[in-house]
Amino acid sequence: MGYAVLHLEKAKGADSGMSAHIERTIQPKNADPTRTHLNRELIQFPDGVRNRTAAIQHRLDTAGLKRKIGKNQVQAIRIVLTGTHADMEQIEQTGRLDEWCQDNLDWLRKTYGADNVVSAVLHMDEETPHIHATIVPIVQTERKKQKKEQTAKKKYRTKAPAPRLCADEVMSRANLIRYQDTYAEQMAAYGLQRGIKGSEAQHISTHEYYRSLIAQGEDLQANITQLLAKEAEAREVIAEAEQAKKDLARIKVEAKTEELKNSATKTATTALNGLNSLLGGNKVNRLEKENAQLHREVDELSERIERFQTDMQKLKDNHARERYRAEEQHQQEVNNLKFLIDKAYKWFPSFKRFLKMERECLDCGFNIEQTDKLLHGLTVNYSGWLHSNEYRRNALADNVMAQVIRDEKRNLFLHINETPIAQWFKEQFGIGQSEAQRKGIRL
Repeated sequence: MGYAVLHLEKAKGADSGMSAHIERTIQPKNADPTRTHLNRELIQFPDGVRNRTAAIQHRLDTAGLKRKIGKNQVQAIRIVLTGTHADMEQIEQTGRLDEWCQDNLDWLRKTYGADNVVSAVLHMDEETPHIHATIVPIVQTERKKQKKEQTAKKKYRTKAPAPRLCADEVMSRANLIRYQDTYAEQMAAYGLQRGIKGSEAQHISTHEYYRSLIAQGEDLQANITQLLAKEAEAREVIAEAEQAKKDLARIKVEAKTEELKNSATKTATTALNGLNSLLGGNKVNRLEKENAQLHREVDELSERIERFQTDMQKLKDNHARERYRAEEQHQQEVNNLKFLIDKAYKWFPSFKRFLKMERECLDCGFNIEQTDKLLHGLTVNYSGWLHSNEYRRNALADNVMAQVIRDEKRNLFLHINETPIAQWFKEQFGIGQSEAQRKGIRL
C-alpha cells in the first residue's frame, strides 16, 4: 500500500510565476511536451476570468472583505495532491483517474469551502500524475483578539464574524494535521494511506539528499549483484544434482529392459550396483537434501531481491518528489529575478545603457577598475592594445585619453582623445584615408 501525498505552501502576492508553471506558458525541463495536451483544468473559471491569477483576484474582489489587504499578506495557498508513483500508475491504468480527480475536488471543497477553491489543474506530462490546486484563505471565524483588546472592557455589542483573509489560521498546526488525516481517509479507496503521524524526520538540503540517495542506490545495487551471483551458483549445483538423478534412472531402465545372458546379466548387475553405490544411496540422499536447501535459499534470495527492488522504487519516488520541489523553487527564483530586472529597466532607463557601455569598455580591452572609472565620468589614461569588434582587429594606443561622454538624450559614447572610438579606429586602421596618409600609421 502506497502513501497519499498532500503538500501545502503559502504563495506570495498574485503568484504569477507559479501560474506560468502550472498553465505551461513556460515549459519546465522535467515535463514531456508530447503529453502536455493531456493536462486539464478541473474547475471552470467565472465569466470574464481567463487564468489562475485572475481567478485569485476575482475571489478577493467578490468575497466581501472589510479590511484592506496588506502588501505582504498571503493571498493564495498552493496545494499539491498526488500519491506514490506505482499507485498513481495503477489508478491511471485501471481507468480510475477521473474518479480520483473528482474525489480530490470533493475533499478540497468540503475542507476549504467551494468558493475558496479557485483552480485545480491535473498534470499528466510529468513522471507522476498530480493535481495543482489553489485556494484563497478566506475564513468566517472571529478574529483572535490581542491581549490589550481582551483586557479592555466591552463598550459595544459584538458584531457577527465577517469574511476575512487569514492564511495563518488555514495553515495552523492543528488544521494541517487534520488535513492529512481527512485526505488519507478520502484516498483510502485507492489503496493510499497516511504518512507516519508525528514522524521526527527532518528536512535536509537538496545536495545532501542527492548524495545520500546515490550512496544508498550504489549499496543496494551491490547487494543485488551479490545475491544474483549466489543464486546462479545455487542453480548450477541444483542442475548437477538433477542430471545425476536422470542418469541413474536411465541406467536402471536400461538394465530392466535388456535381456542378457546370465553372465552378461551378472556383469550388468555388478556394474549397476557399483554405479548405484557411486551415484545412489547416501550421495543421492545428500544431493536431494542439498537440492531442497538450495531451493529454500533461492526463494529467500528472490524475496530479498523483491524487497530491494521495492526499496529502490521508493527511493525513486522520493527522488522524483524532491526533484519536482527543487525545480519549482528554481523556477520561482528565476521568475522573481526576471521580475526584478524588468522593474529595474522600467524605473532606471539608464541602467540598461550603463550595462551596454560596460560591456563595450571591457570588449575594447579596459580592465574592470578602468571601466568603473569611465562609467563614473572620469578620464582614464591608457597605453596598450584596443580591440575593435567591428573590424576584428587591434590598434595600439600610446598614452591616449579615454572618457565616456553622455549626450543630450543621456546616451553614452566612448571617446578616445575626444574622438568617438569608432572614428578613432578608422583613423588607426587608415579606413577612408589616402595611401600617403597611411604611411605614418602604426598598427
